[in-house]
This record gives sequence, C-alpha cells and structure tokens, in this order.
Amino acid sequence: MPKNVRVEDGALIIEAHKEAINIAGVQKEYTSGRIRTKRRAAWTYGRFEVRAQLPKGRGLWPAIWMLPENEKYGGWAASGEIDIVELVGHEPATIHGTIHHGGGWPRNKHGGQSYILPEGTFADDFHTFAIDWSAESIRWYVDDVLYHEATEWKSEGGAFPAPFDQPFHMIINCAVGGNWPGHPDYTAEFPAQLKVDYVRVFQ
Repeated sequence: MPKNVRVEDGALIIEAHKEAINIAGVQKEYTSGRIRTKRRAAWTYGRFEVRAQLPKGRGLWPAIWMLPENEKYGGWAASGEIDIVELVGHEPATIHGTIHHGGGWPRNKHGGQSYILPEGTFADDFHTFAIDWSAESIRWYVDDVLYHEATEWKSEGGAFPAPFDQPFHMIINCAVGGNWPGHPDYTAEFPAQLKVDYVRVFQ
C-alpha cells in the first residue's frame, strides 16, 4: 500500500502501522512493507552502501539484507544470506552484521558481529551502512568504521567460496514482531518509519 512504501521528500519511506487487517483469512495487528531487487538487479561482489535512519521501539525490526537470486546450492541457508544491517528496536544503539550459510534448515549456521553507537541511537539521524564483498571476505562498515570481517564460511552444496560466489539481490524492510525483537510494547510508536536516503552499488 502507498502508505507503507513511498518516496517522500527525496527519501524512501517504509512505514509500519498498527492496524487490524485480514490477510487470507488470518487476522493481523500490523502492516508494513518491503522492497527488493529480485529479477531486476543482482550482483556478485562489490561495495554495497545504504544511508538510512532506523526506527526504535520494542518489536520493530528494520533490515537491509541480501539473498541469492537463484538458490544455486540448495534451500536456506545452503545458498547463503548476507545481512548488511539489522536492528531490533529495544536496542536502538546497536546494529548487527551477519552471514547465514552451511546447510538447509536446521543445519544452517550463522556468524556476525554487533556495533554499538558511541552516542545516541540509530533513530536520531541517518547513518551509512556498507559491506565490501569479495571472494575471500565480507567486511561490514558503519559510517566508514570497519566493525566486522568474515573470511570463513561453507555450504553443503559447494566448495568455498560457495555460497557467496553467486548473484545476490537486495531487500529493504521493516518487520514487526518475531522471536528476536519480540512483540511491540509502549516504546514502539506507530507509524514507525525506516527512511532510506540512498542505495549505492560499486563494482
């Protein structure tokens, strides 16, 4: 719906609302949105940079991440997942950069690192989140500060550097609820906005 995904004042807005909605006969409490480049743009290696402002409040789960265009090595997570940045709203000063790999669920593995903002929260202003992805490593940055590097991963479907040697597309979304962020409480103000100033890809 336009209220959930729109461009406003030069920024992409992904907006979560607290509202009753019936989806395929199932009653839901919230609506939100996402965009993805699947079947439109996918890349193998490069620098991926997104300037964004992330919402805060328990139950909110903004994420900028990547999935394989074709699951060359098998179902999730044998074909991989790259999380450029995730935030759970009850920890508004902490972001996470992660990869998922290994085998199909439940044989999947993951590894990553967190970064804590020295002052304020990621809801206060825009910050630049980036990865440098090559055949040998994936490096995570926030505001040009390197905070994690992955050099070891595997896939049941192929030899290293699988699964991170195939085209991946990008997803930007703001989820509500789930095991990690929990159910929203009074700290989550709706509508909640994930704002994106730009997305840049360098190869």
